[in-house]
Amino acid sequence: MDFQSRLSLRSIRHMRKYVYADEAGCFAFTRNPRASKYYIICTVEINDPSLGQRLLDLRRDLIWNDSPILDYFHASEDKQVIRDAVFDMIRQSSIKIGATILEKSKAQPHIRLTHARFYKHGWYFHLSGVAQKISVSKEDEILFTTASIGTKKDQTAFTNAVNDVVQQRVFWSSWKTHFCPSQADPCLQIADYCTWAIQRKWERGDSRSYDLVSHLIYHEHETWKNGSTHHY
Repeated sequence: MDFQSRLSLRSIRHMRKYVYADEAGCFAFTRNPRASKYYIICTVEINDPSLGQRLLDLRRDLIWNDSPILDYFHASEDKQVIRDAVFDMIRQSSIKIGATILEKSKAQPHIRLTHARFYKHGWYFHLSGVAQKISVSKEDEILFTTASIGTKKDQTAFTNAVNDVVQQRVFWSSWKTHFCPSQADPCLQIADYCTWAIQRKWERGDSRSYDLVSHLIYHEHETWKNGSTHHY
């Protein structure tokens, strides 16, 4: 069997899947107007990475139309006319969105002892919930891509969280984690938009953007929904 035949056979047996990750909220565990109430973790399953190319095509069209485009798409900073165009493209896609919502005041002190510890717990909760819902088989390969995190410690916490869940809850034959700036991969910008829409709903009760993508959300779980104890 020649090289091309072996490559084709491997492609049939092993399907590469792509999951893009983002978070919303801050690590300030205090009650003040500038601190978020929730920490939200969101993953977007994009099995057709060409969606990223379509986003770049949209950007060029917006430039031709003299729209107020920035260096890259970023939901919290884009003008509403830009958001409308991006969400219109997203809502017509076949992506799958999963989100885990953590009300920070309900986190026990030992969970939020350090930012890295809280971060790892959050990802463990999230991946434990979505792992069995991600449409992959044990023969598939999966790449988790998230925007660059400030410190190597946080990147290690993310990688360890993925590793823990993969080893304990799922049986993918191969997986990797990757960190890069949102500018480097347009699919990360799609994840940013989805996360922003969910955050607006939970933090502000504004469901305008959320309603546009709600049909794509297959997992939205509030981890401590039944908890009644607030630790600050």
